[in-house]
Amino acid sequence: MNFVKELTWRGMIHDIMPGTEEQLQKEMTSAYIGIDPTADSLHIGHLVSVMMLKHLQISGHKPIALVGGATGMIGDPSGKSVERNLLDEETLRHNQECIKKQLSRFLDFESDRANAAEMVNNYDWMKEYSFLEFIRDIGKHITVNYMMAKDSVKKRLGEDAKMGMSFTEFSYQLVQGTDFLHLYREKNCRLQMGGSDQWGNIVTGTELIRRKEGGEAFALTCPLITKADGGKFGKTESGNIWLDPKLTTPYTFYQFWLNVSDADAEKYIKIFTLLGKEEIDALIKEQEEAPHLRPLQKRLAKEVTCMVHGEEEYDKAVEASQILFGNATTESLAKLDKETFLAVFEGVPTFDIDRTKIDNGVQIIELLAAETDAFPSKAEARRTIKGNGLSLNKAKVTDQEYLVTAADLINEKYILVQKGKKNYYIIEAV
Repeated sequence: MNFVKELTWRGMIHDIMPGTEEQLQKEMTSAYIGIDPTADSLHIGHLVSVMMLKHLQISGHKPIALVGGATGMIGDPSGKSVERNLLDEETLRHNQECIKKQLSRFLDFESDRANAAEMVNNYDWMKEYSFLEFIRDIGKHITVNYMMAKDSVKKRLGEDAKMGMSFTEFSYQLVQGTDFLHLYREKNCRLQMGGSDQWGNIVTGTELIRRKEGGEAFALTCPLITKADGGKFGKTESGNIWLDPKLTTPYTFYQFWLNVSDADAEKYIKIFTLLGKEEIDALIKEQEEAPHLRPLQKRLAKEVTCMVHGEEEYDKAVEASQILFGNATTESLAKLDKETFLAVFEGVPTFDIDRTKIDNGVQIIELLAAETDAFPSKAEARRTIKGNGLSLNKAKVTDQEYLVTAADLINEKYILVQKGKKNYYIIEAV
């Protein structure tokens, strides 16, 4: 597979240094991407870089994932208006292990193949570097004029910049350039990849290699992913969409992809899946002919959820979706874990009741209209039951004297009340 051609039709190349494609066609090439280790999980904003590494490995080349333990202690000015929080070494090491575990779902780290993936941490070679050694070995090769010309620096020092820029951040591109130089020397790494906002930092590395080693290195960046409406990709009202299921449930993860716009689905399915061009073109045609069926979104959500969380979690997410929008049963509701249950019914009005009252048993009308405000009056609760319009945990309630007990609790805590087809309430035993 021609790596550059593959990325090109997928819309994953923004800038590419001349000679890059020729280098990749000539021999197996090691290439790296830097990953910010300021959290113990990747989020979907990292997925573009991860998919680049995956395509690289499929193409027969060697991917290197560089965890920026040293650069994470500094903060990267690219596209940022403020400095990052600095982390201690123990936290960085923990984050590194968590990130490697997630990357292992995408990359082969374990095999004995020549192009098995590697993970490195730039803290390992930067921690012993003294300041004097650094400015002697690295600083004298890159001029201030060269560094000032970078867009990331100019933006922070421009007229609109209120915060200015610390020397620490200004030196970031030299540290990143040192990473590339180190990997060039130690791992024969010839290519660095990243987002388009990293172009300036990456070419500083290629320039350093040229001046220090007389060597040739290459750069390739992908576009920064945006949404069709101009909003930030991967951000929701509740924050980032994480790959860690403890931070973002597989159901919420699946729903994110399922709910993207048609225009975004057409773009994302090329970037975030391994589906081939013919299959994607067929799905796009299918979408044009029957957009209400949303074949692009459904396939995108399936592919990405399976890749990140596995097929079993995907099946659970689909089943959970049916609870809100389909003919779900009490049994399927009972199978939901607490996190998925809360994710499915996020934003649904919730009422609290003392757990002891549930343990002792409470009559349904009392529960709905006296112990909670799920219904405005007992009369309305009775009318709803009489009209066959009330369900408890997806089971119809026809008896106005029904006694609600601990046996009715989902996850030993929740009761789902449904009035008519679309009105849901949660009663939580506290």
